[in-house]
Amino acid sequence: MLTQHSIDVVVQAALDEDAPWGDLTSAVLIPQDAVATAKLEAREPGVFSGGAVFAAAFRLTDPRIEVHQFVADGDRFEIGATLAEVTGPARGILQAERIGLNFVQRMGGIATLTAQYVAETAGTNARIVDTRKTTPGLRALERQAVRDGGGHNHRFSLSDTVMAKDNHLAVLAAGPLSLTEALRAVRARLSHTTHFEVEVDRLDQIDDVLAAGIDTIMLDNFSPEDLLIGVQQVAGRAIVEASGGVSLATVRDIAASGVDVISVGALTHSVHSLDLGLDIAIRVNTPAGFALSNP
Repeated sequence: MLTQHSIDVVVQAALDEDAPWGDLTSAVLIPQDAVATAKLEAREPGVFSGGAVFAAAFRLTDPRIEVHQFVADGDRFEIGATLAEVTGPARGILQAERIGLNFVQRMGGIATLTAQYVAETAGTNARIVDTRKTTPGLRALERQAVRDGGGHNHRFSLSDTVMAKDNHLAVLAAGPLSLTEALRAVRARLSHTTHFEVEVDRLDQIDDVLAAGIDTIMLDNFSPEDLLIGVQQVAGRAIVEASGGVSLATVRDIAASGVDVISVGALTHSVHSLDLGLDIAIRVNTPAGFALSNP
């Protein structure tokens, strides 16, 4: 679950990076008493994510700024939709706008791409999950975006579960025990609450791994035909995850094989940020007043 504390830590770090000594441009150009209204507009359709993160950018810059969100996280929207409105001191809004936009555009892009993968697997038993291929420092935000898009999360970190991949198995193979014996020895040392997953890249590894009593078996870079054979070979004795070579063009065939989980690194490591805009109108407390827009 994404907490307000975890949001504030990440957003404050971004604000400090962007304006370590304040916004010099706004300080010299914008009157101190100027107020502004800004509308977050959709320039392409998508799925919304990151409302609380967007709001935090403004709140942490100036607590007097108010953000009103018109769509909920996980909602779909069309081009031209007004997603949120920001009102308050103009200097603060101008200082926070890029950070707020950066986060909501990226999170919306992840949610939108995830929703496309979920739609491709409709009618199957497969759930779409993310991977650890996240932006360093932004994992909690990006994984929330995956959930907003209808997907699910894999292990959050290396501390969460035992997941033996090819390099781990290569080390085990160099020892005196067979693969099954080595994995059984690991299983015996684990708490009953600790999940144990093992990756295989060949069909002939499956039986040896299953004999160790693992919880999830990952079939890595299998063809759809071999995935079908692998699922039948596992025969319900473990959760079956498919990984590698997953794209929008291939995910339907992968899901049709009967796997339980499809992990997709592309959800976070190669996503297109949504095109959203924040159009600002500034008002100054003078008899004539003026307005300007900030692209």
